[in-house]
Amino acid sequence: MGSDNFDVATDLSNLAALYHVQERYAEAEPLYRRALAILEKTLGPEHPLVATSLNNLASLHLARVELGKAEPLLRRALTIDQKALGPEHRDVGRDLNNLGVLYRKLGKYAEAEGFHKRALAVDEKALGPDHPDIAADLNNLALVFQAEERYAQAAAYFKRSLAIVEKAVGRNHPHMGQGLINLALLYHGQEKYAEAESYYKQALQVWERVPGADNPAVAESLENYAALLRETRREDAARDMEKRAKTIRAEWQDR
Repeated sequence: MGSDNFDVATDLSNLAALYHVQERYAEAEPLYRRALAILEKTLGPEHPLVATSLNNLASLHLARVELGKAEPLLRRALTIDQKALGPEHRDVGRDLNNLGVLYRKLGKYAEAEGFHKRALAVDEKALGPDHPDIAADLNNLALVFQAEERYAQAAAYFKRSLAIVEKAVGRNHPHMGQGLINLALLYHGQEKYAEAESYYKQALQVWERVPGADNPAVAESLENYAALLRETRREDAARDMEKRAKTIRAEWQDR
């Protein structure tokens, strides 16, 4: 088995994904690029798996806020998938969602909303309205509305997303925690402290019941909750939250 082998590309992609999750971006990028090159050579430049590889690399650039590098990769992936799979395939929905995320990060909210609504339509037709992937689509749209200060619409979409997640995976799941945090941040940003604190507390209760849920996202949530506590003049409680967050970050780095 030579190096230009599909199985090698899969292994490279899996290792890159691990580094990506660990925020070891400099190590992940060359692995993603090697996997992409192998797939292009093995399967041809217009194969759907090449589009998946392009999305992987683009997601890394999004995480690094290298938005100019992400855009051509995502547009190429969308072109490949639409041609190979048709406009209503789930992979096309993925491509549209990722383009929506890109444009939200660029501050181009009208374009972002358009991509996310197209993705939602594709996914609802393919999966039905209560599939967990629909929750992610709704969450993405809510983030656009939040950025545009369309807070009532953002809250409605976050809540609909959360209801789908709870129905699909139950209350004690990390995705529930993140959904609750999204609502906490939405209300926190509006200085609706009572509502925000309620959602922060619910999220932390979820994560405390999930083994292995201590990660940088949880630490960031604790830090945001600490900020709310400071804003409402509860300095001792804020310091406790910050201490917990610092411990989680230190333990995560040591893994």
